[in-house]
Amino acid sequence: MTPEELAERHPRLFHVTEPGAHEGIRRHGLLSTRALLDRFETPAAERERLLTTRRPEAVPLHHPEHGTAVLNDNLPLSEKALRTCLDDGLTPADWLGILNGKVFFWADEAGLQRLLGARMNRGRQREVLVFDTRRLAEAHIDSLCLSPINSGATLRRAARRGLATFSRAKDYRYPQWRKLRGRSDRILEVTVDHAVPQAADFLLDVRLAP
Repeated sequence: MTPEELAERHPRLFHVTEPGAHEGIRRHGLLSTRALLDRFETPAAERERLLTTRRPEAVPLHHPEHGTAVLNDNLPLSEKALRTCLDDGLTPADWLGILNGKVFFWADEAGLQRLLGARMNRGRQREVLVFDTRRLAEAHIDSLCLSPINSGATLRRAARRGLATFSRAKDYRYPQWRKLRGRSDRILEVTVDHAVPQAADFLLDVRLAP
């Protein structure tokens, strides 16, 4: 899938974070949890815990040079539920490690609004960063993946997930990708491995929600 083909269907990508986070993202780029822990020089034992276990609340990180950053919580995810829906021999710790190595974007406004309207987010202020899909995809096409599910949630009937959940966008045309799982799917998440260092170059808008 070319950047143009992805942008034709999803011209904007949306990243949800803590209020005020855009200032640090302009300085450091948009970093995965793994990349943030590296940048903030988190001690090894704490780093391993944060990468492989569920975070029931947001976790602030502090650094004398870089200031403060906040790791998003994993409230929609249950390690117990993960044990019943993971394929390929993956453990919950494995899955959390995969998620923590990626930067996540919602592919459309509908998915974004479902997240913001979820019961656990009601009354909670969030910052939504809006990105230009084509320009971001052009810069990161080699590490850009697509997911048909909310990979960080196991609410209600948890979708099955495994090594094939994240598909390299450049390896498929859109019709091929839709048939990967044996049925017609739509893109729910777009991810980039590790980091988007020049995220400010692709940023179109910063919103506060609700």
